[in-house]
Amino acid sequence: MTKADIISIISEGTGLTKVETSAVVDGFIATLSYALKKGESVEFRGFGTFKVVERKARVGRNPKTGEEIQIPKRKSPVFRCSKDFRNYINEENNN
Repeated sequence: MTKADIISIISEGTGLTKVETSAVVDGFIATLSYALKKGESVEFRGFGTFKVVERKARVGRNPKTGEEIQIPKRKSPVFRCSKDFRNYINEENNN
């Protein structure tokens, strides 16, 4: 599913135009990104939590040459789904 598909589905369900819905979706993504960049977590009860974790520096290998390279520490956004959401997904797959 693409962003355009999501916008179409939300537009049909809410009665908003696709342009209005696109602005809402873009605003949501911008707000989520801004909060994560500031180091905040974003929680949607019954769905899950978005947060940023710091990955430690480590030694890796260049798969082509086998040479060891130093991978610096970095921040990565992660999503952890809620138990309710996980149960919903598994329930649908079993039917």
